[in-house]
Amino acid sequence: MKFTSDHLARGAFIYIRQSTVDQLANNHESRRRQYGLAERARALGWADVTVIDDDLGRSGSGVSLPGFEKLLAAICEGRVGAVFAIEVSRLARNGCDWHTLIEFCGLVGTVIVDEDGIYEPRHPNDRLLLGMKGTMSELELSLLRARSMEALEQKARRGELFFTVAVG
Repeated sequence: MKFTSDHLARGAFIYIRQSTVDQLANNHESRRRQYGLAERARALGWADVTVIDDDLGRSGSGVSLPGFEKLLAAICEGRVGAVFAIEVSRLARNGCDWHTLIEFCGLVGTVIVDEDGIYEPRHPNDRLLLGMKGTMSELELSLLRARSMEALEQKARRGELFFTVAVG
């Protein structure tokens, strides 16, 4: 097992995030699955489980994420034995935040848990896998942005791109 009694003595922190208000309104299953991680943490042996959901509806692009900052602070204080997320690459919004999280977890001995497994950032193979997951997430995001921009440009070329004027 990649976690020890020391990890269990510290808290399990569940970080919940959905990037947009639209996702909050229409993607209830994702939120249910994320909140369900608290039960997984308890089933694995954590008694102290903290849910951080301060960043619901925040994209993170140009916006501060108080929940993520709270998570990093708790890790640095040594209060976090494990960080839980549905998909580890969703823990951070960009590569810099992602690698900061991995570095802090490695320094204080916090494991990272998602649906695929338990990762110990101090172990080179786990650190490599976490890095690859973050890189793949960034690539996926940039591909989605590029496709969206190309679709908008094609629509504009055809004269079919319309925006509504803001009220007020």
